[in-house]
This record gives sequence, C-alpha cells and structure tokens, in this order.
Amino acid sequence: MTSQYRVNYHLRAHKRDNLIEFIKGMLLTPFVLHSQPEAPASTPEAEQSANAERYAGIFGSIEALIDEHRDFTQSGIPTHSRLAKLVPTVGTFFTRLPLERAFRHINHTNKISARKHVPPSFNDIRRILNMAQVMAIAPELQLVTFDGDMTLYADGQNFEDDSALTTLLIGLLRRRINVAIVTAAGYGADAGRYELRLSGLLRGFAAAALSADQVSRFFVLGGECNFMFRCRADYHLEFIDDSEYASSALRAWTDVQVQQLLDVAEAELADCVQRMGINAQILRKPRAVGLVPQEELTREQLDECALSSQLALLKFQGSPKSQPCDVPIPFCAFNGGSDCWVDIGNKLIGVRILQELIGSPPNATLHVGDQFLSTGNDISTRAACCTCWIISPHETQNILTELETILGPSDL
Repeated sequence: MTSQYRVNYHLRAHKRDNLIEFIKGMLLTPFVLHSQPEAPASTPEAEQSANAERYAGIFGSIEALIDEHRDFTQSGIPTHSRLAKLVPTVGTFFTRLPLERAFRHINHTNKISARKHVPPSFNDIRRILNMAQVMAIAPELQLVTFDGDMTLYADGQNFEDDSALTTLLIGLLRRRINVAIVTAAGYGADAGRYELRLSGLLRGFAAAALSADQVSRFFVLGGECNFMFRCRADYHLEFIDDSEYASSALRAWTDVQVQQLLDVAEAELADCVQRMGINAQILRKPRAVGLVPQEELTREQLDECALSSQLALLKFQGSPKSQPCDVPIPFCAFNGGSDCWVDIGNKLIGVRILQELIGSPPNATLHVGDQFLSTGNDISTRAACCTCWIISPHETQNILTELETILGPSDL
C-alpha cells in the first residue's frame, strides 16, 4: 500500500497544490463527523450554523499558522514554522490572509456549510484563498498583472468589445492602479499583433475617454518577459526597447546562449512527438519554441511534453534538481491547454520588471492567472507577488468585482 501510494503521489504531484490539499484535509474531519444532524431535534438552520462555525474555526487556525509563518520568514528561518513542517513546499506570504472572514463571506453566498454529501472542495478553498488575498491587498494595491488566455478572454481568442472586464479594468486605471497583461504570446516588437488580441479593451479605453495619464498605466509584456509595450494617449501600444527597463540579468543573456537552450528544447519536443506518436508541428520563435498539435491532445500528453522539456533544460544547465527560475537562463516550459511551449524567461521576471519600473513592492502587487500548477506559466509569480488563481474570465470578473467593492468609488 505505502509503495503504491508513493508511486501514485509522484505521478500526480504536478497536478496538486499542497497548501490547498492540506486545508482540504483539515476541513474533511468536521464534514465527516458533523455532516448529518447530531440529534433528531436539531433544525437544519442550527446545524448549518454549527457547521459554519466549525469550518470558520479551522480557517481561523490556518490563518494563525500563516501569520506565524510570516513571522518566521521575516526572521530568515521560514522552514522552522509549524506550517512549513506541515506543508514543506509552502512559499512566501506577502500579506496576511483573513481566511476566516473570507470563508464567512463566500459561505454566505455558496452555503458550503449546508452541504451534506459534498465536502469542501479544491475549488471552494481556491476561491476562499482568492477572496482573502483580495481583502488583504486592496488598501495597498499599486499593480495588477493578468495572464491573457483563459484569464481575460477565451483560449486563443481576442478581448471582445462586449467583455464585462473592460469596465472593471478601466476602474482600476481610474483609481491610479497600474494594470499589465503578462502573456506567453510572443509577437516580437509587433505592436499591431498585440493590439489585435486586445482590440476590444483598447476601444473601451477610447470610448471611456481615458486621459493620457490613465492609459500610461497600462502595459503589455509579451513572451513572458521579453517584449514590453505601453499604451499611448491615442490608445495604441508603443514598444519599449528592453535597454530602457530590463534587469541586468535579462540583458546578460546572449543570443548564442538563448539559441542553444532553444535547440535543446526543440530536440526534446521532437522526441516527445516521436515517442508518443503525436501529430504536431514544432514552431521556433526568437525566444520560444512550441509544439502545436494538428489534432486535440490529452492533458496528460501536454503535461508529458512540458515536464520532459523542463527536465532536459535543467540538465543542460547543470541543475537537474533546481527550479526553472534558479538556473543561469531562467525559462518556462508549460502546458498551454491546447499546446506546449518553452519560453526564454518567465512571468516571475516579467512581474519583477514591472515592479521595478513602477515601484510596486510584492505586498502591493497582485497577479491573476489560471496556470498555477507546476506545468503552468503563472506559478513562478508566487515568488514575486501576491496571486489569485482563477480558472476562467468569469472568475476574473468576480474577483475584480469584489475588489471594486472594497476599493469604493473611483476618481473619474
């Protein structure tokens, strides 16, 4: 049993979030013990209220564990916290997380505590964590960065004119909060290609008559971190050469080094095509290489391509036990949902470039994305800022609506 469990755990480890799994396990006990009425005299309302208090108590205890972990992190010994011993992979929390308050807020609408047959799920906990993060960061928020596909618009589609997100993003800009789209889409310095993808949003800026100062707070960072654009007063994007903003580490990459790394990635993707008999085209770009299927692939096939490429590049750089962020040339090998790409650089670098440019610290920066598993390209941002893990543009809309409510009216 133990051996088989370990095998299964490692096979699906890239599909797990250990903190969420820990919280889910903690909530399972009261669900199992108290999901049915304790006595015939119990009313449904009383039992639901009792269940809500049990869940709230657990979230309050986890909130305290996170507070302690933050204290240990500030002292330089994060691995000594109780939370780190329970969840060894837990990272840095740049703000407090009011989990008990967030649970009560979401439970009021979703009635999690009223369920008798379905325990609190991964998605329930993910949404509660998102709500807690929004509650915590709202007073200090200076920069919000977004993934593109499946965060602001459907996969492979453009930002539509009728998107409800347009008004919400305009509201952030009017509150003098910087907004950036950090996307894997890499079109080089071709502003027109990015304008096409964001055409509905840019037309929304024009329709709202945003001022030059307001639109200057809108950025696009393509190819994870390689191509930066800023919105001009005429609502068009202007390319910014990396010599004007890039960190010294980014500028230190030579084209020879980049092409060597892409050669390795291309060879590994070609091997995946041959091994799994995939009908796919391999595309090479200046700072990326991707596998674009000619027919729909399973998630497992795309995960295999991403993980194989990741390991090959780590070995090539002499650090097979490291992370893609901790090697001489950071990279991102990710499952894009319908394809697989390897990009030079990653969103961690992209977010840090924006933070440096704007002067926004980690506790005032929020990244919103849908790819926070180990085969995704949003997960690296957790080392630089606060994050919200969504799964669709509709969830992004919900998060921004909650944020707008907390922030209050904007200055027009």
